[in-house]
Amino acid sequence: MDVDSQPTMEETILVGDDLMLGPPSPLIPPEIASHVLEGVDLCDGILRNLFLCLQINDIEPFCQDEIVLYRQCAEKRDKELRRRLQDSEHKLGLSMPLEDAKERAVQLKSEVSNLERRMILASGVEGMEGFRQRWSLHGRLEDTKKRLEALDDGMSKRKSEGPSETPQGVPGKKRWFFSLI
Repeated sequence: MDVDSQPTMEETILVGDDLMLGPPSPLIPPEIASHVLEGVDLCDGILRNLFLCLQINDIEPFCQDEIVLYRQCAEKRDKELRRRLQDSEHKLGLSMPLEDAKERAVQLKSEVSNLERRMILASGVEGMEGFRQRWSLHGRLEDTKKRLEALDDGMSKRKSEGPSETPQGVPGKKRWFFSLI
């Protein structure tokens, strides 16, 4: 085989904007943060090394190893966090009182609606700033939709419950024939 016929590969130099490939890191709600973040490598040591490299060298081409390591770590971390967020929402849908779960679903739907509106507004922002806003909002929107789906799935799979009870332990529903007496 002729050496000239083989494709040549150009070396790619990564820059900070290359860390914006794929979705942004998920936002973790404070009420489930301790459960979701437990035992996950947050990549803070690798990020510290990347910043140190950039501080020493001033330019990104000299920090290729650090950029690659951070990107790999962040992708692995974000994948695990998204899985845990969805698992957590699913478990909440299964276990929290049905009214609370429904209220949580309404809050998540409201958040989805708000993010969709903000996404429409961000479509009018030009340049790199517009791209960053749309990238961030799109990631948050997709994550929130998946959390809502997981919560809804958990609520739909709950075992049939007995008569609903109010906090005082009094049955929440009266039978129609008792109300006539």
